[in-house]
Amino acid sequence: MAIPKSSRRAQGQADLQRLLDPDVALRLKSLELRARMVVEGFIAGLHRSPYHGFSVEFAEHRQYMPGDPVHQLDWKVYGKTDRYYLKEFEEETNLKCQILIDCSGSMAYGSGEVTKFEYAQSLAASLAYLMLQQRDAVGFTAFSRRVVSHVPSRSASSHLHVVLRRLAQLTAQETTDTAAVLHTLAEQNRRRGLILLLSDLLTDPASVIAGLKHFRHRRHEIVVFQILDRQEREFSFPRAARFEDMETAEVIPTLPAQIRTAYRRQMNELIQRYRRECLESHVDYHLLDTSVPYGRALYAYLGKRGKMF
Repeated sequence: MAIPKSSRRAQGQADLQRLLDPDVALRLKSLELRARMVVEGFIAGLHRSPYHGFSVEFAEHRQYMPGDPVHQLDWKVYGKTDRYYLKEFEEETNLKCQILIDCSGSMAYGSGEVTKFEYAQSLAASLAYLMLQQRDAVGFTAFSRRVVSHVPSRSASSHLHVVLRRLAQLTAQETTDTAAVLHTLAEQNRRRGLILLLSDLLTDPASVIAGLKHFRHRRHEIVVFQILDRQEREFSFPRAARFEDMETAEVIPTLPAQIRTAYRRQMNELIQRYRRECLESHVDYHLLDTSVPYGRALYAYLGKRGKMF
């Protein structure tokens, strides 16, 4: 049964209010997220482009992903290869931004008012709003051990409601395989653009960095937001407790006071390794704490990034 347009609009407004604070949106109107590197497409004012002029000519084929518009499928290519590919055109490639949001089980943790995943949802909504304000194309891919949801990049202002509605439908569950997903997406996203990764990165850093380097090999610009709960960094639990892995359900009873120093050292080493290796790989890394309102954290990041130009 078709959903009335009035109901869809009401749902869109509800998603907007839940995921994107109006005060945050108002302040974002005076900020921008510029591409630091050369990107492909025609950009009006904000981004450098290797193209001279604006056209609607065919650009390239891109492998089909769930959620892509079916009317852009190239059936001649399908007849020859038995695989689905889409036609892309220059007018669709201003700055293409894809937000990669981790929705694995560990992201559901939260010791305060919000979980890491709720924080990531609001951050993704704000970033999508910001990109669309700049007339850039934005979409997102949600993943755990596999891609669970995909919204293609679009630049129409009405696309924000599509993004918010799909973001609102996501839940954090399943195990993590960040590296495998990064490699898959790097192969599928061949046209240079901006990749924003939102994740707690609580997995093998070597494999994640390898996945990020795959994107860099494709000449994408990458920004990584590592989202952590304060307790995950401080481990200041006051008494004996049983800790359960939110992805594997493994249970470990322990006395936090006895392992706190070693835990903090290892967590700090993990963070510093991501920071160091991202820097070496020309990946923009930023650590976020869920106890800091996402709007304030985003303003600080955009202000810092703006000074780099």
